[in-house]
Amino acid sequence: MSTKKILNKDVSNVVEESLTGYLMAYRKYYKKIGEYNAFKYRGHRKDKVAMVIGGGSGHEPLFTGYCGAGLADAVACGNICASPNPELITMAAKEVDQGKGVLFVYGNYAGDNLNFDMAEEMCRAEGIKTAHVREWDDFASAPKERITDRRGIAGDVYTIKIAGAACDAGLDLEEVVRITEKARDNTNTIGLATSPGTLPGNDKPTFEIADDEMEFGMGLHGEPGIERTKMMPCSDMVERMYNELMAEMGLKEGDEIAVLVNGLGSTPLLELNLVYYELYKRMHRDGMKVYDAEVKTYCTCMEMGGFSITFLKLDEELKTYYDAPCYSPYYAKGSFAGVAADTQDEEEDEPEFDESDVEPAKIKRSKEGVLEELNAEDTRNMLLYIADKIIASKPYLTEVDSAIGDGDHGIGMAGGMQKAKKKLLNMQGEENAYHLFETAGQAMLMSMGGASGVIFGSLYLAGAKGMDPKGTITADDLAKMEKKSLDAIQERGGAQVGDKTMVDALAPAVDALAANAGKGLLEMLKAAEEAARCGMEDTKKYVAKFGRAKSLLERAIGHQDAGATSVYLIFQGMREFVEGAID
Repeated sequence: MSTKKILNKDVSNVVEESLTGYLMAYRKYYKKIGEYNAFKYRGHRKDKVAMVIGGGSGHEPLFTGYCGAGLADAVACGNICASPNPELITMAAKEVDQGKGVLFVYGNYAGDNLNFDMAEEMCRAEGIKTAHVREWDDFASAPKERITDRRGIAGDVYTIKIAGAACDAGLDLEEVVRITEKARDNTNTIGLATSPGTLPGNDKPTFEIADDEMEFGMGLHGEPGIERTKMMPCSDMVERMYNELMAEMGLKEGDEIAVLVNGLGSTPLLELNLVYYELYKRMHRDGMKVYDAEVKTYCTCMEMGGFSITFLKLDEELKTYYDAPCYSPYYAKGSFAGVAADTQDEEEDEPEFDESDVEPAKIKRSKEGVLEELNAEDTRNMLLYIADKIIASKPYLTEVDSAIGDGDHGIGMAGGMQKAKKKLLNMQGEENAYHLFETAGQAMLMSMGGASGVIFGSLYLAGAKGMDPKGTITADDLAKMEKKSLDAIQERGGAQVGDKTMVDALAPAVDALAANAGKGLLEMLKAAEEAARCGMEDTKKYVAKFGRAKSLLERAIGHQDAGATSVYLIFQGMREFVEGAID
């Protein structure tokens, strides 16, 4: 039986609509930043290091609930389970920058790392000093020797809390980073999942688990954990998780800790309090000093069932910042005066949403039969055709990604292509063919979020950017452009052939373009399409080295990569348009 959800018929704007509802309800605290899915705390202090947090939506109250007095100054919100794009992050940073620098705090995921890194580059180009701290508290996701591969989950709450206090204390950026990293490095979390969540727009849940099963160490997006086993009493669950935490952190009698018991979405407080009851008995038995404890829902994945336990090991320095007062509608400590702004005289903002879709494009070609080259109008129509092809393939891409990912690739690609399509529909008469590729890529980069936004935006953008204007693109031009894009993608992301990414399809396709450019546009694209198809098929043999599938290890073998699938469809679309096989 499918999960019942309270959504509008068109789910493509669910993030914008939900965020607007949140900001309307709490408008005395928050103000939206332009037309971006970002907002700032109205009462943020001046003359201090600013903090911007962010990540994918669907994990509420993370990150939206941790902006306020003594917390973050601004939040950048991505699409469902996908990081915010670089432009959005940059605008949030510029809005709250006080000239003392900006600290970015976010979870350690491939898409977040790529997009926040690009945002930092953009900020620095405008003279804003920046730094970042990536949260990696989920110790079940990688061993200690690969700590920088660990994911960020509920430990974000403690890191954001202490970072916010350090910023408000007036410390310089380097000292804020030191304190924040110290908090991060003394925080560990282990989760337990009993049932999956379902992303808006997806028919299938993020993972499958039997009614009588549970999994220790599972990630927020359904990433595999330590062990899947039969359901057991709460006391046995807590015993296993407590022992894992104690061993990981090397805790001993007399150590002081703060404890966070977090519900993953659908677990009721009655059960979460029972978890803490069992946890407290063990901490008391072993002589642990519980400095503070909180039991609530802090970091979720839709209606996912289960809970996580987070320990923060404290010393006198960290306690100073932990105890500092803070306030947001979802998280507060101590007392904090003047947290709300007077908005009585302010005009009510009207919610404005982009249309969820565009009218189907009417595809035109400059002539019947095979095209030997692409003039600017052919280029525009080809990109529109590819966009429609990817949008129509959304269910298929979602199904492919759901097997070893979180199922958001189809939604992200379709959404990015919709944004590109809107731009292209308004560019009739453009004479520079490269500018069409660049505009489409920029639209994808700045709308998709996640690793896919950076990578697939670069597929169009990186190759075309900086090229001398041309009214017509030849086979050789296209081959050189895609080689330039591949180089930029590999430089940015680091993926190589065999890593189970889109590069597995793109690299052989680019090689085929170069080898066959002298045979004409159609024959070149036929060769590239076949090379991309073979590369996509080859991903079934690989263990993933990047993205959420990397934690599956050998379990990812037998499944094709969703990004490689999209690359194949894009080259197939190019070939179909050039050949005239578009009916």
